[in-house]
Amino acid sequence: MQKPRLSFWQIWNMSFGFMGIQFGFGLQNANVSRIFETLGASIDQIPILWIAAPLTGLLIQPIVGYFSDRTWNGLGRRRPYFLLGAILSSLALIIMPYSPYLWVAAGMLWILDASINISMEPFRALVADNLPSEQRTQGFAVQTFFIGVGSVVASAMPYLLTNVFGVANTAPAGEVPPSVKISFLCGAVVFLSSIIWTVMKTREYSPQEMAVFDNVKLETEPKASLKDMFCDLKAMPKTMMQLAVVQFFSWFALFAMWIYTTSAVTSQIYGTTDASSELYNQGADWVGLCFAMYNGISALAAFFLPWLASRTSRKFVHSLSLVIGGVSLASFTLIQNPTMLMVNMVGIGLAWASILCMPYAILAGALPARKMGFYMGVFNFFIVLPQILAAGVLGFFTRALFGGNTMMAIMLGGGAMILAGLLVYFVQDQDEPNIASERQTVAAH
Repeated sequence: MQKPRLSFWQIWNMSFGFMGIQFGFGLQNANVSRIFETLGASIDQIPILWIAAPLTGLLIQPIVGYFSDRTWNGLGRRRPYFLLGAILSSLALIIMPYSPYLWVAAGMLWILDASINISMEPFRALVADNLPSEQRTQGFAVQTFFIGVGSVVASAMPYLLTNVFGVANTAPAGEVPPSVKISFLCGAVVFLSSIIWTVMKTREYSPQEMAVFDNVKLETEPKASLKDMFCDLKAMPKTMMQLAVVQFFSWFALFAMWIYTTSAVTSQIYGTTDASSELYNQGADWVGLCFAMYNGISALAAFFLPWLASRTSRKFVHSLSLVIGGVSLASFTLIQNPTMLMVNMVGIGLAWASILCMPYAILAGALPARKMGFYMGVFNFFIVLPQILAAGVLGFFTRALFGGNTMMAIMLGGGAMILAGLLVYFVQDQDEPNIASERQTVAAH
């Protein structure tokens, strides 16, 4: 017995909560470096302060995935974790921009990222749980659309509040501007409400139903143990290991972009390093708008990439997208006019859409269904580890090798993304031949 195909609106409702998750994540990516600099962080301190984000993902996602595989209650398997993470994330979003000291802001980043990870990991597994193989690329694409929409609004919000509604984007030294504070308060509301929508509008298949779909005998899950987790980790599928290398270089590049774009743009293009100046805050707002641009492109590309993949292959689409994104990122150093950065953001948006969709679509077909949550969480290792490496080395490279020029760190990230694109060709997509065969069968009928 095969899983029934879901309608577009069922997939839409199932993925809607990701808009809130990405709203919080977008506010974090576009504004946390700004908050740190406002509270007195130096350029080479920023990567270390950011290390909280990947470390929490490294610990939280596989644990949440492992336990969600074994959960079944009145809310289902994955939905209890969505809701808990949303409540904690919303509280962290409310508190963070009001941090009086740098160490408080760093601690709130840790709490915020841990809470976002509690919500985020089960969403990946939910798509694989609920959709048949031939709909998974579409499912992850719809998630990518909501990620794009949430990030567009979140990244652009300080700029819009200042330029459309007249909210101040400057504040006394050591204090976060009102435009950022209001943005984070709005983020808390959007995060919680969108998750509640998905919890109310989505059903999950029971363990009995999943056993029928997977043609296996329903067995009582063994008690959770570290031994089982390590055994499963050791038995990691080959496709997952191949994708891990691609993910490593892709996310090294993204992390370099997220932590250094504000500094690079404000210092190299706007010509200031004074975080309390009007010029710096104009540059920081423009970075937020640039981030909104690449996320907007990713939302549009989310519907184009599955179409292209159906006519070529998921590997081709992912490779091409990463190379285009890497060239766009590396060429930041050539930009003198901030408006021209929007052109680069088109290429980065294409790469971001593919990163959020194609690896998961390829991976889902190689994983055992009853361990989907755990392996999706473990897959996060290869998102987190490059970020930890980047946090450890980029500050040193920027200070010792690049003479404090953060634009060179972004250029290094672009090279890493191009390498990731080339490495895609070594990945084995086990599920794609089945999908191609099924399309031919449907076409024949």
